[in-house]
Amino acid sequence: MTAPLRLLTFTTLYPNAARPNHGVFVENRLRHLLASEAVTSTVLAPVPFFPATSPRFGTWADYARAPQHEIRHGIEAYHPRYGLLPKIGTALAPFFLYHAARGAIDALIARGLRFDVIDAHYVYPDGVAATWLGRHFRRPVVITARGSDVTQLPDDAIPRRLIRRAIADADRLISVSAGLKEALIGLGAPAAKVTVLRNGVDLAMFRPQEREASRAALALSGPTLLSVGHLIPRKGHDRVIEALALLPGVSLLILGEGPERARLDALIAARGLGGRARLLGAVPHETLARYYSAADALVLASSREGWANVLLEAMACGTPVIASRIPGNPEVVTAPEAGLIVEENTPEGIAAALRKLFAAPPTREATRAYAERFGWAETSAGQAALFRALVS
Repeated sequence: MTAPLRLLTFTTLYPNAARPNHGVFVENRLRHLLASEAVTSTVLAPVPFFPATSPRFGTWADYARAPQHEIRHGIEAYHPRYGLLPKIGTALAPFFLYHAARGAIDALIARGLRFDVIDAHYVYPDGVAATWLGRHFRRPVVITARGSDVTQLPDDAIPRRLIRRAIADADRLISVSAGLKEALIGLGAPAAKVTVLRNGVDLAMFRPQEREASRAALALSGPTLLSVGHLIPRKGHDRVIEALALLPGVSLLILGEGPERARLDALIAARGLGGRARLLGAVPHETLARYYSAADALVLASSREGWANVLLEAMACGTPVIASRIPGNPEVVTAPEAGLIVEENTPEGIAAALRKLFAAPPTREATRAYAERFGWAETSAGQAALFRALVS
């Protein structure tokens, strides 16, 4: 039997005890890859340095509370600190990240760590630093592009230059959608260097829950919409709230936390939706199935995504989706039983799509069956083959 490849998974997008939902999509993909027994992995997931743990510092305090080392789902993860300066941090982040990671890897090697491939996630700053680490430790580097790292960050001159260099220096590139592959090619990647390996969905974690019990636990009555994601402008929660104002008798639950909370609260009050729209904050990833099962539709009104995991999670629970027409989403929503793509990502367009969906909804069994096509086995096999071919 061939010995499993040894990965060093390198990313700042990874959960920890202080931020259990942060980058959970990276952890999920790695968990399923490890379950195939084709590879082993040690995770190096640096977090920004911050000296204080007081809650008044918000996310920065979460960084301070993150453990230096932990084991999650049987995976060993290290969280060394790196410098990140507000305002100018974006340009310098790859340099700080590289130096912190190099020191941490040296220490781990001294304690017996061996690895064959650096498995990096997010092109900037993580992938940039990873290519420098690959050169220093003489190991091949695979970078997975996940969204704004190739669709937004290249708009700035310094990140763009470093991103293009990392794309050239990486041994292989993975994109989670065909749309992101095109973005990588637009930044100079040869098409043959990029492999599309979509995200999957954990069909055991995300499965239909007892619907009436789920609705009763959330005190729901009548048609209910769900919007899930960080409370930041690009997620479009405000458009969903505005669409709700056009849909009498419909309720909305918003799951997530972030800097837009006060503005969204004010918008709900201004539209007189206090009795129909609720901001529930962030919830543990493993409890999301209850909310998906209770809802009649998930609405994703984002202006930009890589591969939106919430779409498949909702469908796996039997809930159809309404999704904006942005790169990635049409690759997920391809049949009526999955839901609908919104032609105009406006409150009016979202409301019109919801009326159409509610007029002829798919059965929840059909929606679940559609999601079952997107398990992790194919993606894990593709990763294992890519890593094995690279080392061979």
